[in-house]
Amino acid sequence: MDAMSKLRSSAATAAVDAAGPLVPRPSREEAEAAVRTLIAYLGDNPDREGLLDTPRRVVESYEELFGGYRQSPVEVLQRTFGEIGTYDDFVLVRNIRFSSHCEHHMIPFYGQVHIAYQPVQRVVGLSKLARLVEVFARRLQTQEHLTSQIVTAIEETLTPRGVAVMIEAEHMCMSIRGVEKAGASTVTTQFTGMFREQAEQQNRFLSLVRPR
Repeated sequence: MDAMSKLRSSAATAAVDAAGPLVPRPSREEAEAAVRTLIAYLGDNPDREGLLDTPRRVVESYEELFGGYRQSPVEVLQRTFGEIGTYDDFVLVRNIRFSSHCEHHMIPFYGQVHIAYQPVQRVVGLSKLARLVEVFARRLQTQEHLTSQIVTAIEETLTPRGVAVMIEAEHMCMSIRGVEKAGASTVTTQFTGMFREQAEQQNRFLSLVRPR
């Protein structure tokens, strides 16, 4: 890797990997104790038989559900392929199912992501785009930030001619609490490069993602 590529890779890593300021990570025992405290706060007895193993199970499930903090989006996208012949159109992967957790209530939201990018000479494996979604979805999130992070990771790592991302999701913090409006769908989009500058390309993306 030449000096310019190293610099670009370093900048991309800084741009898309940051998850906020680093804080000391509590021990496993401290995390389990916090779950016990929450159980007691809710009004139940953390020492009764059915709840004895709950703190361990919750911490284990959180390690899986929030595993994105330990994964690098740059590493996911760094392997590309140059054998694309004369292909000169955008690549679209749609209906990527995901689930994440709202950072305001730590309650799930879920739905699907649609991603398109216009490659320059090289493409990334299609499964890597789905894996990229998982890296960011398995963190505390807002849908707007999730959309932006996916776009930024592709833009900074692959440097394509343009990126288009749409996310459609249902938020359980809105459907099972608060206003309790089950079935309401939130849609976010972000476009860069040719998808932002050329209305026809943006419209093509939207028509392919949401065919009539």
